[in-house]
Amino acid sequence: MMRTLVLGTALGLASFTILPAQAADFAATQLTSSQRKQLLAAREQVWRAWFANDQKALEQLLPADTLAINNGEEAWENREAVLRGSREFASGGGRLVRLEFPRVDIQSFGDVAVIYSLYIFETESKGERKTSSGRATEVFLRKNGHWTNPGWHMDSGK
Repeated sequence: MMRTLVLGTALGLASFTILPAQAADFAATQLTSSQRKQLLAAREQVWRAWFANDQKALEQLLPADTLAINNGEEAWENREAVLRGSREFASGGGRLVRLEFPRVDIQSFGDVAVIYSLYIFETESKGERKTSSGRATEVFLRKNGHWTNPGWHMDSGK
């Protein structure tokens, strides 16, 4: 009984020193201005690559396990569906006219960053222009010094 009490107490005390150290690993961190610039450049590259049907860039920026929830779409998309959507947009004659992010907030946790944005983009297809806007929550993961975009959720903001 005494052995169990001592062991239990020791484990309890150890958890008070180990758990806070592990939790600290997940505390928000501040990106340097260079890291922020690289992150936002990667995000811009993902969006522009999609509209330009740059499959090579998308394959580098979107990991195999990508998961996307797009504005107005019921189905969630995996990487292949995202790549297919880009191809279909381009093959339909679509092109990006304007892309803006009027509000951007970032939370970073080591090699993981979450970008919260308001977005506006204008596209043209078959001579007709269309403006879309909403909110985006995008997850980025830094691997080997490069940001990848494994997932996002977009909505209309309404």
